[in-house]
Amino acid sequence: MTADNDTPAIGAEKHYQTQLQAGIFTIQKCTACQQSIFYPRMICPHCGNDTLQWYQPSGKATVYSTTVVRRKAEHGGDYNVALVDLDEGPRLMTRVEDIEPDAVQIGLAVIASIRDTDEGKLLVFTPQGAAK
Repeated sequence: MTADNDTPAIGAEKHYQTQLQAGIFTIQKCTACQQSIFYPRMICPHCGNDTLQWYQPSGKATVYSTTVVRRKAEHGGDYNVALVDLDEGPRLMTRVEDIEPDAVQIGLAVIASIRDTDEGKLLVFTPQGAAK
């Protein structure tokens, strides 16, 4: 597996995290079956091919499932956890931010955003059209 045409292979998770910390959201695509893949892997889960390419998806997605994690205000307050389907196909677990946790609904159009946290950069989603 190569990250692009001239980058030697490195662990898929390490590559993903390195790109994310640089502010770039990437996913993989299988060169054989053309399926987009997320979570980073070394082998295509669809066909078993081991030649995967990295690319930047559109970032557009739709909320598939959502829940609210309840916390006391002094512990950060409530937050949303959601499964979103990227337009490119893969489903991933994330948070939807810039909206009240209870307002996130199945079918909501969202877009990827990379946020700075105390632990580094984090991929979250925001409602499409929301101010950043």
